Amino acid sequence: MKTFYALILITVSFLYSCKSSKNTASESEINALTQLVENKHFSIESTWANPQVTNAMQQVLNSGLLQPGSNASSINLIGNSNYLKISGDSIYSYLPYFGERQMHVNYGGTDSAIQFEGLMSDYKVSKRKDAGYNISFNAKSNSESFNVYITLWPNLKSSMSLNSSSRFSISYTGQVKKLKII
Repeated sequence: MKTFYALILITVSFLYSCKSSKNTASESEINALTQLVENKHFSIESTWANPQVTNAMQQVLNSGLLQPGSNASSINLIGNSNYLKISGDSIYSYLPYFGERQMHVNYGGTDSAIQFEGLMSDYKVSKRKDAGYNISFNAKSNSESFNVYITLWPNLKSSMSLNSSSRFSISYTGQVKKLKII
């Protein structure tokens, strides 16, 4: 009989914890995010990089080169300069890249980060049921093209995924904030 009551207690606590973990955003959070997206004037600073794990990538990253708390599929970026900025129709980025290249690399390895500066194309925004936004666009650097997919939530958390013409895909998680006007 004690087992039966313990099972009921565990089930009820599990159901309660699932219900209480549902994220409800305040009206002010939703309005702040909507304003950022509509104005197209924000930046994203990533705290984690999530590269596509391949056998070669696993071997390199397990060699002890990463800081504590990071692994082959989740690399801590706190303290590393990185950004993706959207200002009108322009895009600027400097995102550290961890992964495999599929073709051309400049001599000296100076193009290891994902960097682009210029105009976006095919910019699309859609509102999510959870009051967040999905944003997608295409961007080009000197020798690569990228498909960028961003998800923004009212708590100003972000997730973005980049698919490249010459690199394995990578995703980032971080924070979105209003871009300061200089």
